[in-house]
Amino acid sequence: MDSAGLVDDNVASALPDVAEILEAKYYGESAWAKASRVKVLHNDGREEDYFMKVSVGHHGHEALKGEFESTLAIYSIAPDFCPKPIAWGTFASDATSHFYICKFYDFTEGVPDPRSFCEKLARLHSSHTSPNGKFGFHCVTYNGNLPQDNSWSDSWENFFANGLRQVLKVREERAGPNIELDRILSPLFDRVIPRLLRPLESDGRKILPSLVHGDLWYGNAGIVDESSGEGIVYDPASFWAHNEYELGNWRPERNKFTRRYFREYHAHIPQSEPQEDYDDRNALYSLRFNLHASAMFPHQETYLQMAIDEIKRLTERYSKD
Repeated sequence: MDSAGLVDDNVASALPDVAEILEAKYYGESAWAKASRVKVLHNDGREEDYFMKVSVGHHGHEALKGEFESTLAIYSIAPDFCPKPIAWGTFASDATSHFYICKFYDFTEGVPDPRSFCEKLARLHSSHTSPNGKFGFHCVTYNGNLPQDNSWSDSWENFFANGLRQVLKVREERAGPNIELDRILSPLFDRVIPRLLRPLESDGRKILPSLVHGDLWYGNAGIVDESSGEGIVYDPASFWAHNEYELGNWRPERNKFTRRYFREYHAHIPQSEPQEDYDDRNALYSLRFNLHASAMFPHQETYLQMAIDEIKRLTERYSKD
């Protein structure tokens, strides 16, 4: 622990230019992590607050690594759109406990202003700087407590299908098999996904990988300026993707990104061609997020049923294509 006994030695060492740790206060928790607000005194006399998240075990280690790497990638493109990531690592006092630290924000309640928020999101998506030009990410990232398959792929269709299979695998491990779901997976992978995603990359069309937040619902966006509604994003689960994948998490009304957010976003980046497939692509992306939720909360059957209903609708629609 630091000299005041407030934080682990490795946390204290990771904080930049700190003369003294003034306070470490509990700030909330989820089922898989705890958060603290750490107040420090810098060597130049400034006081500053940092946000620290702590998780345990192998998955805790990998999740916080993924959050750090995701936030760092977003910050490198759009530093006004996320907290500055500071460090991640393992406690000196406990090899099973791991931490992630970033700049602290005291958010105002609500959803960010659509115009400025979507402009910044579009700017993030418009930086097509995937390190190898492929879809994927250089490490595993976690949507909540769900590890994502971010293996690199030249094809968005293949990347999406592989990632969806990983989600389904974790869901079954946690909740057990579902006969109704299993019966409709073959047409989903054999017909619906190729029908909706292959046209994006055929007949002369091409999509460039965009860095997505990966879990962009209202709970992962905050207002930093109450007067303007200016907002930022946090807790990402990033990878390089089709930019429209991000908007799949906006489709459910529970996530509070209304149709106005879609309109503001597409004022900067138009819908991909073929545009006539746009709404069903959005539905396909959205059902993956519902499957995420069904894997994270296996006892809440609503999320799985929503995904099943959407798969059935899309399968029926494209059964003759």
